[in-house]
Amino acid sequence: MKRLLGKSPSELKDIVASYGQASYVAKQILNWLYVHKVKSIMDMKNLSLKFREELMKDYEVGVLDIYDCQQSVDGTKKYMFEVKTSLKQAKNIADNEDDDKLRRGFIEAVMIPEGDRKTLCVSSQVGCKMACKFCMTGRQGFNGNLSVADIISQIFSIEESDDITNIVFMGMGEPLDNYENVKAAIDVLCSDWGLAWSPKRITLSTIGMIPTLKKFLEETNCHLALSLHNPIPEQRGDFMPVQKLFPVDKVLDLLKSYDFRRQRRLSFEYTMFAGHNDTPAHAKALISLLSGFFCRVNLIRFHKIPDFPYESSADTVMEDFKSMLERAGIITTIRASRGEDIFAACGMLAAQEKNLRI
Repeated sequence: MKRLLGKSPSELKDIVASYGQASYVAKQILNWLYVHKVKSIMDMKNLSLKFREELMKDYEVGVLDIYDCQQSVDGTKKYMFEVKTSLKQAKNIADNEDDDKLRRGFIEAVMIPEGDRKTLCVSSQVGCKMACKFCMTGRQGFNGNLSVADIISQIFSIEESDDITNIVFMGMGEPLDNYENVKAAIDVLCSDWGLAWSPKRITLSTIGMIPTLKKFLEETNCHLALSLHNPIPEQRGDFMPVQKLFPVDKVLDLLKSYDFRRQRRLSFEYTMFAGHNDTPAHAKALISLLSGFFCRVNLIRFHKIPDFPYESSADTVMEDFKSMLERAGIITTIRASRGEDIFAACGMLAAQEKNLRI
């Protein structure tokens, strides 16, 4: 069954035209999808009953049901959804092979309350190809890209849907490895025909896939967070294989071409591992690497995961590291850990138990 959620005005015009409907019907459907957030075509009351019945033979709204929800002692909530992805897509089967069956997968989204803010961390893939050793998502492998409807569903399905103030693409997957669908989801969020959000409410986190990073910077005004984690290339490459394909110095060369002093914010994510990237020498290397950038560094406590030997840096070490960066004029924060007790903190998302059962 095809899904209406995530469709743009032009796509909906083509759909309604195929049923012999006037183009204004597409605007009516847009309003039902993105203003009223209906979950059933039958709820689109100003469409004729006959058309609704015809449309339902081929389409559904396509909002995902919540498969599971856990709540942390700190108020963070982790939602799990079941999705369908293409086996061909997940396994990179050649186009001349005919196995394109759908397979079950599970994704997670995390709602983080803080004062009058509610931030939703959304996923863009089932698993991830990047294979960062300290990330549970990356260690489970890649099982497929999420559709636009899958991405938008994470926002529309949850209890706090109408109260979400910010979206961060920091959940499962590398957003720029599924750029076209992520960009289409951003269009739904930011366009007048969609939710009409300011792009300042959206942050995308990436390891730095240069070709699609350039497209993202050219085609959106959303904030950018780069996963850095070590300023020394050889050491970064030890636990982030992407360093070999997209070296961090090349990524930074690209970022130098853009102005981050206005509405768009640039930040660097830096997970701290005791004895591995938290020394004064690493701080000095990081200061040198970021020289000339108007940016923020977010220091992140490493959250222990199975079969990975590193430990998080001590609080005192993180404070000293932060002080060194601040003395060099770099805005630096230590990110508060949220949802660790339900495996909802940074690097812990995997829907692991469920995905291993597929």
